[in-house]
Order: sequence, then C-alpha cells, then structure tokens
Amino acid sequence: MGVEIKESTVSDEEFEEMKRFVRDYLAASVESEEDGGRMRWYPWHSADYRFNHILNVVELATRIAEREGANTDVVRVAALFHDISKLEADQEVHAEEGARVAREYLQTHGDFPQSFVEQVCQVVADHSYQGPLSDVSLETQSLIEADILDKVGANGTALMLLRMGYESRTHMDAAEMIERVLERGRDATERVDSDAAESIAHKRLKRVKWFREWLESEVTQMNHEPEEPEL
Repeated sequence: MGVEIKESTVSDEEFEEMKRFVRDYLAASVESEEDGGRMRWYPWHSADYRFNHILNVVELATRIAEREGANTDVVRVAALFHDISKLEADQEVHAEEGARVAREYLQTHGDFPQSFVEQVCQVVADHSYQGPLSDVSLETQSLIEADILDKVGANGTALMLLRMGYESRTHMDAAEMIERVLERGRDATERVDSDAAESIAHKRLKRVKWFREWLESEVTQMNHEPEEPEL
C-alpha cells in the first residue's frame, strides 16, 4: 500500500494572500493611532517587528507541528493570525480579538471548511494560555511553544541589545542584558513540553551563552564592576 498524501486545506497562493492581509492590517493599526502606535518607540511594538515575529512563529510552529503530528495547516494559519490585533488591542484581549479577525477573514475569503475555521480560531484564542501545555490541543501547544521560542536566541538577543539604546545604557551592559535572554530561555525550556521545542530551545540557549562569553572575553572590563569614584 502506498502512503496516503493528505491534500492541504490552504494553498500556497491563499497563504500568501493571508500574509499580505496580516502585514497590511498591522500597518494600518499603527497608522490609525494619533500617537504613532502603542509604545512604538520600542521596536517590538512596531508593525515591522510584529510582522517579522509572526513569520518567525509561523516557521517555528510549523516545524514543531510536523515533528509532533499536529495539523500543520491549522497551526500555520493560526500562527499567522495570532498577533494580528497586538497593536490595536490591550494585551489581555489581543488573542480573542485576533481570533475574531481570523474568523472574519477565513469566512469571507476562499471556501474553507467550517471545522477548519473553528480550529484555527480556537488556537488563536488560546495562544496566550499560561497554564500547563498538557491542557491544550497539540495545535495550540505548537503555537504557544513557537511564540515562546522566538524570544529566545538570536532574535531575543538582538532585541535586548536594541533595548539598551532606548534605556540609554552603554555597551558595557551588554553581557547583563544578554543574561536576561538566557534567563528567559531557561524559563522557556521549563515551559515547553514537546521534544521538538525542547531541542530548539537548548540549541538556542547554547548560542546565546556562547555570545555572552564571547563578549566577556573580548571587551575589556565587561565582566567587572565599575570603580567607585574617589571622594
């Protein structure tokens, strides 16, 4: 018997159209605010960063879903919509608002099965869940783990270094800031549950630790307390 090939619910063309919609929605969310967007002075609250984060999560969530046996179509579409309302809604309700936008889009574009629409919207609505991942569906778990992992590794490190500038810190604080990425990474490895996510987390932690050690080995005084001025 041959291996049955499951037909994808979402074509490549449909997914590209969804990506354009999400990108334009995020941009419009910022442009519609008189103050230039909620906390736009931090890079992770800009439309460009949020869209890049979404694409990172799509890639990570799809990898996890494939390895863990989740429905990859549900996961990648949910990942694409999971933060679409992040720039216009309060943090506490952005997941529910994202599910609402996803539902409106999927019901008015294409001919997606209602069961698929319901699954996607449920995953989006549940992606901010803070409890044990054993309590949620495999699709929701894949998205939550990917969302966590994008804050660990190269992306998290770059954002922490950018944050130094916004906080008027000097480069001498770099190792301290990167230690925060490591702390977040350690917390992430305790939260994620799947073998796929744990593997990604450990690899990213090793690279961040290596980068911090590189800084400390090459930047004079990086690892020393500043001298107290003489009175």
